[in-house]
Amino acid sequence: MPVTPPQKTQSPAANPFWWAILILAIISLAPLVLPAGQGSLSLPYSEFERLLDDGKVKSVVIADDSISGLTTEPIAGGKTGFVTLRVPSDLAAKLAEHHVEYSAEPKSGWLTIVVGWVLPPLIFVGIWMLFLGFAGKGGGMRGFDGGLLSIGKSRAKLFVETEVKVNFDDVAGEDEAKAELREIVDFLKQPEAYGRLGAHVARGILLVGPPGTGKTLLARAVAGEAGVPFYSTNGSEFVEMFVGVGAARVRDLFGQARRSAPCIIFIDELDALGRARGAAAPIAGPDEKEQTLNQLLAEMDGFDRSVAVIILAATNRPEILDPALLRAGRFDRQVLVDRPDKIGRAAILKLHLAKLTVDPDLDCAAVAALTPGFTGADLANLANEAAVVATRRGAERVAMPDFVAAIERIVGGLEKKSRLLVPKERRIVAFHEMGHALVAQALDGADKVQKVSIIPRGIGALGYTMQRPTEDRFLMSRTELVDKMVVLLGGRAAESLVFDDVSTGAADDLARATDLARSMVQRFGMDETLGPVTFDTEPGRFLDQPGSFWRPRPCSDDTSREIDQAVKRLLEKALDRAKAILRVNRAQLEAGAELLLQRETLEVQDLPRVSFERAA
Repeated sequence: MPVTPPQKTQSPAANPFWWAILILAIISLAPLVLPAGQGSLSLPYSEFERLLDDGKVKSVVIADDSISGLTTEPIAGGKTGFVTLRVPSDLAAKLAEHHVEYSAEPKSGWLTIVVGWVLPPLIFVGIWMLFLGFAGKGGGMRGFDGGLLSIGKSRAKLFVETEVKVNFDDVAGEDEAKAELREIVDFLKQPEAYGRLGAHVARGILLVGPPGTGKTLLARAVAGEAGVPFYSTNGSEFVEMFVGVGAARVRDLFGQARRSAPCIIFIDELDALGRARGAAAPIAGPDEKEQTLNQLLAEMDGFDRSVAVIILAATNRPEILDPALLRAGRFDRQVLVDRPDKIGRAAILKLHLAKLTVDPDLDCAAVAALTPGFTGADLANLANEAAVVATRRGAERVAMPDFVAAIERIVGGLEKKSRLLVPKERRIVAFHEMGHALVAQALDGADKVQKVSIIPRGIGALGYTMQRPTEDRFLMSRTELVDKMVVLLGGRAAESLVFDDVSTGAADDLARATDLARSMVQRFGMDETLGPVTFDTEPGRFLDQPGSFWRPRPCSDDTSREIDQAVKRLLEKALDRAKAILRVNRAQLEAGAELLLQRETLEVQDLPRVSFERAA
């Protein structure tokens, strides 16, 4: 349906109000700037009487309150014209007897009264409104016409049906989410036919997922497929410093949507607006956010179902939303927009690679296999980084090595070739990284090693061992978790065996291994001594009571001591196992470290073969 485009903001210079202020200012300043008359001198009345007695007055013009005229000879200043204000004759005679100089004061006319009493407040109001108008351009008040008088207006950006060029073909890797949202498109296209059996479509849909998974893109695709107006706003745009402004903007947004139905309202970052009430510490006075949320709840609850308006919202923090928002009747349906799997990542890469000049032999599935956990935004960044790498090396096409280099850049950080290490440190780093690589090769449950390097990357990494899983995993067994800890401690084990000492280079490895061991004991119940009991003290994330930062410990002091001992046992066993593997493969460790010192970077085919014997 046609939508009236938003009018352009009127310039303050084109407003008649400012011209009226300017004219009044000129009139008020004219008496101060312009002279009383051409060649005239203002005289006291007593001086006029003296000139008259001396016969020096040539001619006069008498008005009600003033006398102007010419003298027979120049007077003060070389002027022959004069003007004076009349004084009553009886009073003038008495004053003249006592040789007193006297003059009259002009009466205040209506123009003087207007200028003196009305113009200053008008000028003050004009300057104040002008200040608000110009401040509003940077603070959201949209100039003079959209300033204080329109502070309660919605800031939602309206896209008419011809402006939304995105459709479901532009969204890949989220087939389940697209299937859920197709019902919304069918309802907006045929609202009458959809309810032929008495059912009604969900009027509020919440898109939930990690950042960068394409929630906003899916909302725009729904608008593009349905061909209806699309109101796009952000949760933070409803909150202002003035109490009641947010609620007014919510009312205005829903009012515009009703007039433009059928249409879609999209609220991005809903958690900024819909945070659970009472989550923050109590403060004096009204809470603007709560008033805004209450108005949103009222608008959604009282929405006429005969009006074809769909409310879409997106958030990556559903656990802090108010439960009233998520009840049936408001956001009836929650659509998970999760990280894509391997097939989804390949489909997303095809969309992005269509805009690049790539090698015909490039396999999207192979690139997708190297990027587990990447979101759609991460894959878009990966394609761009690969193109930059190819451009930097002067290639004509983007090839697989460019994507590998881009993955290293994104995951590990920028190479710091200028960070020079002393020979002793380089040797420690080489044995450390080779320890990780050899232990990972010796364990069946560990991810496969792709590359080993001693080139510093990022902020504090002096080297890295790249391990990428060959397939997406959603469950891990106890054996695999233990193998993961053994690999993490492989670097510390190599330093201990070769140098009979340890360094600070394993700090991050130790922290990750400790977190993993504690999760195994407290969350997964994988310790034989404590048994299948969970002691997880982490607060619940979804629809839990935000703000309750203190929680009672779910176990006694003796049990806490046993937990610490169990974590320590797991780490010690993992370290001993890593040392046992490296003792069996000591020759490969030495040869691999020396080769790594020479080349600085080794691919998987360059790594020495290790024995799979394991020592208990």
